[in-house]
Amino acid sequence: MVIRNVLLASGVVMSYATQLTVPVLQSGYGETFLVLWILLSTGRIVAGGRMEASPVFVKFAGFWAFMALALGLGTIVGHLTGVLYLSPLLHDLAAYLLLASVTCLAAAEPDAGRHLRDCAWWVVAIANVGLAIQVGLGWGWISQSGVNPWYWDRFCGWSDNPNQLALYCALFGPLALHLATTATKPWGKFLGLCGLILPFYVGRLTKSDTYLYTTILTGLMFLGLRVRTWLKTGDGTPSLSRQIGLLFIIGLLPLAVTVTPYILPEFSSAEAFAKSLTKDKGGQATEDTMELRLFLWGEAVDKGLRSGSLGMGPGPHMKRPAVTNQQFLPRPFEAHSTFLDLYSQGGMIAVLALMWIIVSSAISAWRAKYDALLALLGSIVIFSTPHLIIRHPIVWFALMLCLFAGSQRTTAATRIPSDGLYVAKRASHRSRLLVSWPGKG
Repeated sequence: MVIRNVLLASGVVMSYATQLTVPVLQSGYGETFLVLWILLSTGRIVAGGRMEASPVFVKFAGFWAFMALALGLGTIVGHLTGVLYLSPLLHDLAAYLLLASVTCLAAAEPDAGRHLRDCAWWVVAIANVGLAIQVGLGWGWISQSGVNPWYWDRFCGWSDNPNQLALYCALFGPLALHLATTATKPWGKFLGLCGLILPFYVGRLTKSDTYLYTTILTGLMFLGLRVRTWLKTGDGTPSLSRQIGLLFIIGLLPLAVTVTPYILPEFSSAEAFAKSLTKDKGGQATEDTMELRLFLWGEAVDKGLRSGSLGMGPGPHMKRPAVTNQQFLPRPFEAHSTFLDLYSQGGMIAVLALMWIIVSSAISAWRAKYDALLALLGSIVIFSTPHLIIRHPIVWFALMLCLFAGSQRTTAATRIPSDGLYVAKRASHRSRLLVSWPGKG
C-alpha cells in the first residue's frame, strides 16, 4: 500500500514537470506514475482485492458519466459545424480518461479516506523536495541538462509555463496547512507548517498575479473560518479571550467607519503597493494579459452559444487573438478559464456537472469543519477563473480529500475479524450492516 501511495503522490506532484520526460517512454513523469498506480490498483482488484461502492465513488462515477455524455454530444456538434483538430482532441480525451480512472479507483479503495490522508503527507513531502531542487536550479546552485527554470524573468522550474507551477504552489500550501491543523501530534503540526514555506516562496518567484490574488483571498477565508470555528467550539464556559473576540467582532463595523477618513488619504500608496506585487508592476504586461483574457472569454461564450450550449468537443476552439503581443502560442487557443473552456467543449451539461462536484466537495468539507480544506477548495475556484485547471491531477486529489472528509465524519467503520464479519457503524448509532466473508456459512 505504501508503494501505491507514493506512486499516486508522485503522479499528482510531478504532473506540472512538463520539461522532464522518462527517457525510454518519452512521456511525462506524472503521467507515468499515475499509469503505474492504475495498473497496480487494477491488479489488486483482479487478484481478488475488495472494492467499496462508497458515496464518493458514486459521485465520481456519475460525474464522469455526465462528462462523457456532454463531451460526446459536443464532439458530434463540433464535427458537424466546424473543424476539429485531432491532436488536441486526443490529448484532452487521454487526460480526462486518466483522471476518471484515478478518481474512481481511489474512491473505490477500502478505507479510502485514511489512505488519501497518508498520500497527502507524501504529496507535501515530495512537493517540497522537488521545489527545493528547482530553487537550486534557478539560482545556479545545481545544474540539470535540458531544463530551463526561467521563463524570461518568471520562475517556471520544471514546468514550461510559470502559471502551471503557480497553480501547484497555490494548492500545496493549503494542503500542508490542512495537515498541520488536523494533525494530532506536535511534530505533525510542525512538519505541516514547514510545508508551507517553499510553496509560498516559489509561488512568488513565478510572478503570477493569479497566485497573489489566490493566496490573499484564501488566507482571509481561512482566518474567517478559523474565527467561526473558535467561536462555536468550547465547553460552554465563558472565557476572557472569547469575550474579547466577540467584542472585537461586534465593534468591527463601527471601528471601520470611524477610521475610514484616515485611511482614504493613504489609498494611493496602498494601490501603488498592490501594483508593485504584480508582474510588470501593473504596467503594460498586466494590461496585455487582461486584454487577451477578455478577448478569449468573449470568444468562448460565442462558441458555446453557437453550438446551442452543447459544446464542440474536447480540445481548444478559440481563434488566434488579434491582441497577442509577442506571444507565440499554438492555434487554436484555449479560453484560459475552466468554466468557459468546459462550456465550449461540453456545453452546459459539463459546466453543471463540474459545479455539482465542487459544491458537493464544499458541503462535505464544511460539515467536517475542515477550514483549511475549504481554503484549498477556494484556491481551486479562484485559480480556475483565469486558467484552465481541470486537467491537473492535483485539483482532483483535492476534491477527493474534501469529499471523503465529510464521509469520514458521518460514518465510523470498524472491522471485527474474529467472526469473519464486517460491522459498519454509523456515528448516529441508528443502524448496523453486517456483511459476511465470501465462502463463510
